[in-house]
Amino acid sequence: MTDTATDTAAPAPETPAGKPRARRRAFAILGVIVLVALIVWAVFHFLLSPPEEETDDAYVAGDVVAITTRDPGTVLALHADNTQSVKAGQPLIDLDPVTADVNVAAAAADLARAVRGTRADITRVGQSDATIVQAQAELARARDDYARRRGAAAEGAVSGEELSHAADAVKVATANLRLAQQQRAQAQSAVQGTDVNTNPAVLSAIAAYRRAAIMRSHMHVVAPIDGVVAQRTVQVGQQIAAGTPLMAVVPLTRVWVDANFRETQLKDLRIGQPVRVTADTYGDDLVFHGRVAGVGAGSGNAFALLPPQNASGNWIKIVQRVPVRIELNPRELAANPLRIGLSVKTVVDTASKAGNRLAQVAAAPYKGEVTGTDPQVEANIRQIIAANR
Repeated sequence: MTDTATDTAAPAPETPAGKPRARRRAFAILGVIVLVALIVWAVFHFLLSPPEEETDDAYVAGDVVAITTRDPGTVLALHADNTQSVKAGQPLIDLDPVTADVNVAAAAADLARAVRGTRADITRVGQSDATIVQAQAELARARDDYARRRGAAAEGAVSGEELSHAADAVKVATANLRLAQQQRAQAQSAVQGTDVNTNPAVLSAIAAYRRAAIMRSHMHVVAPIDGVVAQRTVQVGQQIAAGTPLMAVVPLTRVWVDANFRETQLKDLRIGQPVRVTADTYGDDLVFHGRVAGVGAGSGNAFALLPPQNASGNWIKIVQRVPVRIELNPRELAANPLRIGLSVKTVVDTASKAGNRLAQVAAAPYKGEVTGTDPQVEANIRQIIAANR
């Protein structure tokens, strides 16, 4: 039975001798392919690709235009809220205008009073002229009377006392004429070289009326620029003081990127070099294009609230980073807006080194909506003057 069991058992499989050799050959081929790929990548990356500097320590920055009150008041209405887009001149907040309206009415009354006073001064000049003519006539009569009495006194027909009274009358008439002339000069000095429209008193009243009208216009707060509302803190019914922050308007079409490059990357950076920017919010498929606008005047540590004191204690060298401002294409921002504070990755093409290291041309001034003189205010001023002249 032992022989039979041995004969019926299946023979053990034999290991082929060629498989380890084929496996080693496959690994060798794979290693050669990887080595060739690394060589090709190194050639394209270090020799054929354009020189670049990149960093992902970059964030979107922009202007945050604060909306504050110029005069105190009580909030009556809110016309915009966070995340809403507004246009320049669009209403944002209405304040209670009752006190401002009273001030405008008082200024209008003062302007009318100034016009009437100026008109009275002009009339006073004419009255002074009439007074001078009357004084001149009185002086002429006194002189004639004195001359007649002096002749009669020589003949003994008039006493010396009467002649003395006639001489005194001439002195009084002369003094009255001088007084009338001084009064005319005083009246003339108030209106000389001016009319009702250009009199200093009227001009001062006009300025006061415009000031009251401007304060009235401050009760209606409008957006100074186009943008998106953010940081609204004001509430309806709130009593606010002058200068209180109410909200902010962020112009998202005018944002830029602050890329913090290491100081070892600044050697080839120049103003005007092209930049590719990718934002985490859109992914790598969407590329923004821009240009280097300027390099910061110092590292972040230099402008920190508590700058490092490297002259004290132990010292360890730390590579500093310098902010580089990158301007973005406005058309691309309009199609795909970026928000302030978003993380981005920037790649600067440093092939061209023709630009300057420092910005040589001052940037154009950035202005918002300027409130001009209301034509209705000027019309009211003309109407008040015309009604009181």
